[in-house]
Amino acid sequence: MIAISKLELGREELLAVSKVIKSGNLTQGKKVAEFEQAFAKFIGAKYAVAVSSGTSALYLSLLALGIGKGDEVITTPFSFIASSNAILYTGAKPVFVDIDEKTFNIDTKLIERRITKKTKAILPVHLYGLPCDIKNIISIARKHQLFVIEDACQAHGASFGNQMVGTFGNLGCFSFYATKNMTTVEGGMITTNSQKLAEKLLLLRNHGSKIKYQHEILGYNFRMTDLNAAMGLEQLKKLQNSNKIRVNNASYLTQHLSKNKNLEVPFVPPEFSHVFHQYTIRLGESINRTKIIAALDKKGIQTGIYYPIPIHKQKLYQSLGFKDKLPVAEKAAQAVLSLPVHPYLTKTELKRIVSALSSILQ
Repeated sequence: MIAISKLELGREELLAVSKVIKSGNLTQGKKVAEFEQAFAKFIGAKYAVAVSSGTSALYLSLLALGIGKGDEVITTPFSFIASSNAILYTGAKPVFVDIDEKTFNIDTKLIERRITKKTKAILPVHLYGLPCDIKNIISIARKHQLFVIEDACQAHGASFGNQMVGTFGNLGCFSFYATKNMTTVEGGMITTNSQKLAEKLLLLRNHGSKIKYQHEILGYNFRMTDLNAAMGLEQLKKLQNSNKIRVNNASYLTQHLSKNKNLEVPFVPPEFSHVFHQYTIRLGESINRTKIIAALDKKGIQTGIYYPIPIHKQKLYQSLGFKDKLPVAEKAAQAVLSLPVHPYLTKTELKRIVSALSSILQ
């Protein structure tokens, strides 16, 4: 079976984790601080704060900006549910804006229509590893005096122009879950150029404490361990190369699938650097996706649907009274299909994917 994603941890990660275990210092410590410094430098941010997951990164970012009950945060309906659930955690309300048909990212042309007196922030997602139209979002936010929190949980190393995502907004959030372009198995990171926000985040992740047993604000236990950080440091060293392989794999798939009239290959606008956390095609309206998935599975090729139900259509959000009609996101959810693109694919496996999909669609 050619897997949709593949995690391979090497000797470097094993040795790094072993050293931490042998040291006896397993919890948040020197390795976490080292990882934060290395990640901030890589992304091009002044500060980075390591946390327990991408979800906790989003939640703490909202809290650090003072967002809470009665506030509204504009975001996308086409994403993993954590991006909007984090808003709910604070007591604020997600306000959904439909997506761009080509990129699957939030449609910036529609954002200003949804801004009200209650709007406090925009939380865009760099979906599948493709940056959203972040420059335009920043311009809108400045015009209306709004915060911007970038959900870069799928976009480690992606960039617009020469600037990496996670450095445009007030805060950037990353996930190191096991399927991501780099992993600590579980973990997250928040990036910022604001010393004030960085200091607030350090308190929030650690029970509101800067000095042991002295608690300044209501905080949480969202710390990263030195075990996770040791793995993250080694993964970070490999990230640029693994992203390069992902891009090459994606180029191969696009080159050999782009002429097929029954699908659309991923669209990458000029100046946008896609790191292909997922290689997501759009199937034609006449194509039965369920049958395509089953046929590919029989040929030993795993696929994924990211995401089959837009967030505003989820049972939770329906029960909360969300009645938005967002036709582009709803249509995309019925048509998207992700193919394997991970860096451990061989040339033979890439040829198998192209051959299998092409023959099935014929």
